[in-house]
Amino acid sequence: MNNMYNGYTFNSIKMNEIRFGLKDGLDVSIYADPKFDWEQMREIRIGLRDRLDVSIYADPKFNWKQMREIRIGLRDRLDVSIYADPKFSGIKMYQIRLGLKDGLDVFIYANPKFDWEQMDEIRLGLKDGLDVSIYAYPEFNDYQMGQIRLDLKDGLDVSIYANPKFDFFQIREIRLGLKEGLDVSIYANPEFSIYQMYQIRLGLEDGLDVSVYADPKFNDCQMHQIRLGLKDGLDVSIYADPKFSSDKMYQIRLGLKDGVDVSIYKEDKL
Repeated sequence: MNNMYNGYTFNSIKMNEIRFGLKDGLDVSIYADPKFDWEQMREIRIGLRDRLDVSIYADPKFNWKQMREIRIGLRDRLDVSIYADPKFSGIKMYQIRLGLKDGLDVFIYANPKFDWEQMDEIRLGLKDGLDVSIYAYPEFNDYQMGQIRLDLKDGLDVSIYANPKFDFFQIREIRLGLKEGLDVSIYANPEFSIYQMYQIRLGLEDGLDVSVYADPKFNDCQMHQIRLGLKDGLDVSIYADPKFSSDKMYQIRLGLKDGVDVSIYKEDKL
């Protein structure tokens, strides 16, 4: 059902917002306008009720979620001018507002180039007193930022992998190595897949000479066979050659382990 007010037609939900405002003695003319949806009207009404300067957000260019963040910021006496801009979504405004509330340098992440998840990771880092300049770049996704943040918190040297070229899973493999005190420089190379990194990390954990297979020319399955051979004390030089498939390496490794003549396996036709 539609109703008339001040020359405009409003549906019942919008009329409720006008009625609530009139009941509280508010200047409803500020929001009694069809250009506002009822949720925007509500945010303006609540701001008027709380004696806030609603002129800062009483503009249809802000959706109700953005209005809410600006209203709460005004209520908390924050400098909302930093984020009262339509280019920031409501959830991005939320991240900036939280930072302002904690007294953080929000200018580091109050940038539309960051999505809200990235903002969250930078904010959490600032809150923990970390050097977020290491990862506060749009080139890092929030998963990468999160891994770097956690390691900074643990006091680890993240410089070896704080590079957007490493994806989340590669970073995780490097982090695991760092936590175990391994020489991750051996596999901290974007050319290695996470599976190759995993094989190298396992070898380092076992104290093996991973230099034998820590080479991008070997796929992870080949690395696996060489690592197992090294672990068994075999002469892996016999089959540590990228021209051999992992299946052939497997056969040669088992032959060496059983003490048989593996020369037959090295024939290219096999």
